[in-house]
Amino acid sequence: MRKRIYYHFPQRDVHFEQKYRYYEDLPYLVRTMAGLDGKHEMLITESPDRRGHSIKAKREIVAYIVENNLDFAHLSPVSVDAVLVGIESGGTLDFKISLKYSRLDEKYKMIALTGDDYLVRMYLDGDLLTLTVHLDSGPGRTECRQVAGGIVEALRRGTA
Repeated sequence: MRKRIYYHFPQRDVHFEQKYRYYEDLPYLVRTMAGLDGKHEMLITESPDRRGHSIKAKREIVAYIVENNLDFAHLSPVSVDAVLVGIESGGTLDFKISLKYSRLDEKYKMIALTGDDYLVRMYLDGDLLTLTVHLDSGPGRTECRQVAGGIVEALRRGTA
C-alpha cells in the first residue's frame, strides 16, 4: 500500500476532531470524497471588506488526496479508480478540501473571494472513524465543524 499520510499535518494544533460510527471501508470513503469534488452551494457570509454587512456567495468544493506524503493529487469521480489502487479497508488517509468562494456584484459580474484550504485526516479502526479537520489557509469563512459535518452527511447519504 502506498502511504497516504501527509507529512506536514499538524499534530497538536487541530481545529476540530470527532469520532463517528462508520460501517463501510476506506475505498467507499475515498469514492464519497471524490463525489464531493465539484459540488457547490450558496451561503451567507461576511463581506470581503469586513464592515459588518453580509453577502450571498457561492461555495465550490475541490477535493485532493495526498500522494507520496508531500503532494496532493486532485480527487474526482474520473480519477478515483486510479487512486483506489493499493488502498486497504482500514487505516489512515489524508485529504485536502479547498473551498472556493465567489459572488455577483451589482452588474452581475462574478467576483472571486479568498478561498479556504482544510487538511482532513480520517482514521478508520474497525467501525470507528476519527475525523480531524484543520484550517490550513484562508480566512475561515466556513468553520471546521461545518466541513466535517458536510463529509459525514455525504457518507450518510451514500453519495459514492
